[in-house]
Amino acid sequence: MAKKEVRFHVIPAKDDAMCVSSMICIDKQTGVNYLFVQSGYAGGLTPLLDRDGRPIISPLPITEE
Repeated sequence: MAKKEVRFHVIPAKDDAMCVSSMICIDKQTGVNYLFVQSGYAGGLTPLLDRDGRPIISPLPITEE
């Protein structure tokens, strides 16, 4: 069975003591950076923006570390 290509590179962040976890997800096809935050059963995803309101884009190709 062929290995399935994963679209996002995930960079975990330090978990908070109040059961809040966050991570940066980088789209390997577009380079756009997203912030994902989870608290209990709730969570949210938003693109990271620079000071001019444009999405932060990592250079491609994204390499696994």
